[in-house]
Amino acid sequence: MDILKKIEMYREEEEKLRWEGSFADYLQLLKEKPWVAQSAHSRVYNMIKDAGIEEENGTKRYKFFCNQLFGLEEALERLVEEYFHPAAKRLDVRKRILLLMGPVSGGKSTLVTMLKRGLESYSHSDRGSIFAIKGCPMHEDPLHLIPHHLRTDFQEDYGIRIEGNLSPLNMMRLEQEYAGRIEDVLVERIFFSEDKRTGIGTFSPSDPKSQDIADLTGSIDFSTIAEFGSESDPRAYRFDGELNKANRGMMEFQEMLKCDEKFLWHLLSLTQEGNFKAGRFALISADELIVAHTNETEYRSFISNKKNEALHSRIIVMPIPYNLKVSQEERIYEKMINESDVSDVHIAPHTLRVAAMFTILTRLKEPKKGDIDLVKKMRLYDGENVEGFNSADVDELKKEYPDEGMSGIDPRYVINRISSTIIRKEVPSINALDVLRSLKDGLDQHPSITNDLRERYMNYISSARKEYDNIAKNEVQKAFVYSYEESAKTLMNNYLDNVEAYCNKSKLRDPLTGEEINPDEKLMRSIEEQIGISENAKKAFREEILIRISAFARKGKRFDYNSHDRLREAIQKKLFADLKDVVKITTSSKTPDEQQLKKINEVVARLIDEHGYNSTSANELLRYVGSLLNR
Repeated sequence: MDILKKIEMYREEEEKLRWEGSFADYLQLLKEKPWVAQSAHSRVYNMIKDAGIEEENGTKRYKFFCNQLFGLEEALERLVEEYFHPAAKRLDVRKRILLLMGPVSGGKSTLVTMLKRGLESYSHSDRGSIFAIKGCPMHEDPLHLIPHHLRTDFQEDYGIRIEGNLSPLNMMRLEQEYAGRIEDVLVERIFFSEDKRTGIGTFSPSDPKSQDIADLTGSIDFSTIAEFGSESDPRAYRFDGELNKANRGMMEFQEMLKCDEKFLWHLLSLTQEGNFKAGRFALISADELIVAHTNETEYRSFISNKKNEALHSRIIVMPIPYNLKVSQEERIYEKMINESDVSDVHIAPHTLRVAAMFTILTRLKEPKKGDIDLVKKMRLYDGENVEGFNSADVDELKKEYPDEGMSGIDPRYVINRISSTIIRKEVPSINALDVLRSLKDGLDQHPSITNDLRERYMNYISSARKEYDNIAKNEVQKAFVYSYEESAKTLMNNYLDNVEAYCNKSKLRDPLTGEEINPDEKLMRSIEEQIGISENAKKAFREEILIRISAFARKGKRFDYNSHDRLREAIQKKLFADLKDVVKITTSSKTPDEQQLKKINEVVARLIDEHGYNSTSANELLRYVGSLLNR
C-alpha cells in the first residue's frame, strides 16, 4: 500500500477516536466505563497487565517487555508486583519516586522508553483512554471540578475516589467562561505524546548555574502582566514545565541524583502530597509517575550525603542488574545487530552464543560451594541440566550474592567488538573465533579494565573458547554422521538391549543366527567410557538407566534418545570417536582425493542446509575442527 494512503488511514483512525462533550456527558461515560478515571500508576499497571502475563517455573513473564528486555524476568516481576501493582491500588508506595539502579547498558533507559511508548499506544485504546478539561495546559482530570463536599456522595454513586484540587487556571475559567456551571465545562479525550508534551515529560539536568526551576514548574509570562495586571493571575503563567506537561502520565527524571537540591525538593511535595508549588498560586495538584535512573556508584554517593535523608524515604530503589542467562544475552545481541547496518553480514551459528558465554562469565561471582565451577553455574542459570544439580541448587546459588549481575562487561562493548570484526575482516561472514579474538584485543582499549581484571577476563575468553571447541566438534560430528539421529537411536537401542540383559542376568538372541549370546560388554564399556564411567561404577549406571526406563513406562511415556542427558552425550561421543579418523583425514588433507572431496562437499552441504552456515563459515569450521583433532 502507498505510504501516503497509510498516513491518510492513520489520520482517519485518529479522528474516529476523538471525543468531546460536556462534563455532564463525561459523567454519563463514566457510568459505562469507570476505568476511564484511573490514576497514572493504575494506568501503567493495567497497560502492562493487559498485554498479557505468563508464568513459567514460578516466575512471571510480562509480554509487554518480551521483545525488548531479555533475561530480566525476576527484576521486572519485582518492579511490577512490588511497585506498580500496589501503587495502582493506591497504597503508600505510589507516593515514592521510582529509582531504577543498575550498571550501564543494563536496560534501564530501554525500560523507561518502553513505558513511554507503551503509554502513547495505550492511550489510543479503549482501556487506556484518558479525558481532560478542554484547553487545560496540564490536561487536568475533569473530576477535580466536583466540589470537596460532594466527593463522598460521588464515590458512593460511581465507586470512584477523587484526589486533587482544581488548578488556579481552571478555577478562574470555571467562573469566567462557564459562570460556575460545572456541568457545562467542556471535556475532551487526549492522547499521550512525548513529542507533543502531552502526559509524558522528560527532565534532564544541565549546568546548575544556568538551569531554572521553571523547567520543572513553568514560569510567568511577563509579556501578559500588563494585560492581566498581576503576576498572581493564572492567565499570566505558562504551565509548561515538565511536571505540568507530564500530569496524568509519567515523567522521566534523567540523572536525578546529579540534580541541584532545589529541584529535588519539589519532588518531595509532589510524591508525598500529590501537588507542587508554582509561582504565586496555591499548591497545584498533579497525578504522575516519576521514574529516575542511576548507577550504583552515584546512588551510594547520594545516600552517604546526610542532606539527602528526607529524600531517601521518598525513593523506592529497584535494582536492574545485567542479564545472567547466555540464551537471553544472545537475543540482546541479535536485537542490536538487527537494528544496525550490518544485519546483512552472515554470522556463523554459535558465534553470538560464545560471545554471550564470555560476557555472562564476567558478570557471575565465584560460587562459594567447592563442587561447582563458574562454567557449570553459567549453564545452570541458563536452564541447562547439569548432572548432580537441580533447581534447588540454582536458588541456593542466587542467594549467595544478592548483588550478582551489577558488574561485568556490558552488551554495547560486545556489539562494538562484533562490529569491529565485521569491518576489519571485510568479508560477508564472521565466526566465533573472529569475535573471541576481537574481544581479547579490545580488553587493552577498555579504559575501566585494570590489569587484574584483564587477566581474569582473558581466562573467561579461554573458557568460552573451550566451550566453542566442544560445540564445533559436535557440529561437525553431526554433519559427518549420515542420518545422525537414526544412527544415534540405533546405537542407543542396541546399548539398552544389552543393559537390560546385563541387569536381568539374561541372554540376548542373535538377530542373524537366532542363538543366545551374552550381553556385549565391550560395546557397553565403549559407550560408558566416553563419559568417564569407571569399571566400578558401570553397574550403578546401568541400573540407573533401567530404573529411568521403568519410571517412563509407568507414566505412559516412551524412553527415547533425549530422555537421559549423560547417555545421549555418551552416544554422541561414541559415534564421533568411531568417525574421528575419517573426519581428521578428510578435514586436514591439503590435497583430498576424489572420495574425500565428495565427503567434504556432502558435509559442507549439510552444514549449510541443516545447521545455518554459509559456504565460507562451513569450510572455516571444518578446517578448525581438523586442526583440533590433529593436535
